Amino acid sequence: MKRRQLIQTSGYGALAATTASLVGCNPTTSTSSNPTAPAADDSLPRIDWQMATSWPASLDTIFGGAQTLAERVSAMSGGRFTITPRTAGEIAPPLEVLNVVSQGAVPCGHTAAYYYIGKSPVMGIGTSLPFGLTPQQQNAWLYAGGGLSQLQEFYAKTFNVIQFPAGNTGTQMGGWFRREIASLKDLAGLKMRIPGLGGQVMSKLGVTVQTLPGGEIFQALQTGAIDAAEWVGPYDDEKLGLNRVAQYYYYPGWWEPGSTLEVQTTLNEWNKLPPVYQEMIRTAAFEANLEMLSRYETLNNEALQRLVDSGVELRSFSDEIMTAAQQASFQLYDDFAAKDADFKAIYGEWQQFRDRVYAWNSLNQGSFERFVYGNR
Repeated sequence: MKRRQLIQTSGYGALAATTASLVGCNPTTSTSSNPTAPAADDSLPRIDWQMATSWPASLDTIFGGAQTLAERVSAMSGGRFTITPRTAGEIAPPLEVLNVVSQGAVPCGHTAAYYYIGKSPVMGIGTSLPFGLTPQQQNAWLYAGGGLSQLQEFYAKTFNVIQFPAGNTGTQMGGWFRREIASLKDLAGLKMRIPGLGGQVMSKLGVTVQTLPGGEIFQALQTGAIDAAEWVGPYDDEKLGLNRVAQYYYYPGWWEPGSTLEVQTTLNEWNKLPPVYQEMIRTAAFEANLEMLSRYETLNNEALQRLVDSGVELRSFSDEIMTAAQQASFQLYDDFAAKDADFKAIYGEWQQFRDRVYAWNSLNQGSFERFVYGNR
């Protein structure tokens, strides 16, 4: 069955225009100052969805991605289509969101694909590959480089799900360590919370890897169950209190240079939606994707300064660690490609896109950044 038959929709442009007309404004305009939008067509059905998420409410920026999507859909539909985001554990365990959506237990979820790497290495591509794409490059690949359509075809046949980018954390930090990590030998036997393919690379470097939801990291570090952990960046890490249980803060987060979060919807429910409601989800997800990245970019620098002022010690990973991690990453991708046809197909095109966009950004954006950052 072809994707255009499986994922029922009509022309994007016409429906996006219809969606915009329902709220009387550009579809990406914030509703924070205009919570009451004009009523939608009364012939449209009233639909109330529950959304499982992987996030605690205390992490207001990452949970905020789910909230932004829900608020926009409600505003664009005049309140006829409502989605209620639930915090991690309310209706599904934080690392089980895709499972409950795929099974049809809930109609939609907000999560990170790489939590489900055990199902397929493709799930790593959906979030972020180590030494992969920056947020700008990731969005270019998804929206204009064919990445999203490839992933949607894979999700449809594998999970009976359609997904859309609905948040990006920006380039992440390298995490919190209870002791200094100066060389590769210091990684041997280290117990670290790190999910996704980054965790598999760390495992190749001698680390004992664990996957924990955000709400459990503090206690695990505090009790010594783990020696190190990564989450997102300064703003969230400060909220989780990780600076209170680990002294050394490393950078960069080479395993997540531009992590995409996503809204996932079971195709059983998606295909029941009127086309205009489908377009509302597409549009709202697009806004959530941009808004989350914008918020993190604004908040992280301020939070980092507070952490440094409180006595946190910043450290950069050594060239030895970075080089070994990069080599291990691409060897891992080659191994996956040799064994997994789905990964091979998507990764091959992703790699070609990466080479092209790296060359272009190194020339234009990179040369600019090297100059201005070196001459502040």
